[in-house]
Amino acid sequence: MDVGTGYGSKPSSYLASLAEVGRGTPMGELMRRYWHPVGLASHATATPREVRVLGEDLVLFRDKSGRPGLVGARCCHRGTTLYYGKVEERGIRCCYHGWLFDAEGHCLEQPCEPDGGRLRDRVRQPWYPVRELYGLIFAYMGPPAKKPVLPRYECLESLDPGEFIDSDDSSIGSGGPQIVPCNWLQHFENVVDPYHVVVLHGTHSGSQFSEMMARLPDEVHFERTPLGVRSWSKRRLPDGGTMRGSAEVAMPTLRVVPNPRAGVAGASLFGRVESIGWTLPIDDTHFRIYVAGRVREKGELRRMRSRQGGKLWEQLTPEEHRAFPGDFEAQTGQGAITFHSDEHLTETDRGVALVRQLLRQQLDRLAKGDDPVGVSFDEHAAPVVFSASRERQAAE
Repeated sequence: MDVGTGYGSKPSSYLASLAEVGRGTPMGELMRRYWHPVGLASHATATPREVRVLGEDLVLFRDKSGRPGLVGARCCHRGTTLYYGKVEERGIRCCYHGWLFDAEGHCLEQPCEPDGGRLRDRVRQPWYPVRELYGLIFAYMGPPAKKPVLPRYECLESLDPGEFIDSDDSSIGSGGPQIVPCNWLQHFENVVDPYHVVVLHGTHSGSQFSEMMARLPDEVHFERTPLGVRSWSKRRLPDGGTMRGSAEVAMPTLRVVPNPRAGVAGASLFGRVESIGWTLPIDDTHFRIYVAGRVREKGELRRMRSRQGGKLWEQLTPEEHRAFPGDFEAQTGQGAITFHSDEHLTETDRGVALVRQLLRQQLDRLAKGDDPVGVSFDEHAAPVVFSASRERQAAE
């Protein structure tokens, strides 16, 4: 008699409180207490740009006085999209009836109305505050009374001679295209899963990074940090030396991963984290990664994109994607939103468990009326420091 088949299995489900990011959802409200990158600074121009963030459709632009704006896509008059609007000195003008809105949603003109709109002061287009930093446009989409300061980060503030900050929107670290068609959490928690590096990147698909990364760690530790979760591992090398590496995630969506190729050459090289990625939830079933980092030449960040056999993701054939899967294939292979009810987490998944614990604790804080971790209202707050690094040490 056959036993243990899939027949009769209970319906699968996912952790909606952690995965869903729309307005009014627990995670959506938590996410809206933080600043999020919504584009490169170069994306804010006199040509309106469609962006989708946390399930909301928005339009990014820069008026001709140089001020960036982020407004709801649907014009509050008759609902057509402002993507087709015309950017002017004072704001963006709707293509349908010419209503003009500034970067804070104020209605400045209603040209078809008597006297240019006698009641225009009573109308306001939905809008969000934006700031420019590290070559990115950040937006705050939460309660105005709870708007925190935009954090700064030590690894992007402390530059060595010859370095400058560059930014990238190609979703470095996703292993795939700019927009990844699965839930943001499937990538976020993967950052502190060092064991997948050995199997997925080191053996199943060959050596995607370096030979030393393909060695099973001799030691692995997971720990909570003030802002998130960190994993670190140590590998003994054939020459008697050691390779130490760590990666961390931080609220709300930051991924802090040193270049996986750092420390490959030389007997004793230290690679402090040179970049930060923001795992931006576009909606419940899509995300993208914005990255800012220290570089010495333009385009250096994009060269960090993972390759298989010298090819980028988009250059691989369907057969190569199947034969040599990377992070994109493994994470989208879990489905648009993975079925958490079907998982069987083990000791090696402790980093994943800690990430979910972290998120639940922040949801609890928010439900009690407290501010989540990483939120500061001090304009003079010190830059945030991360300890993620990769180091190769020679044998003594």
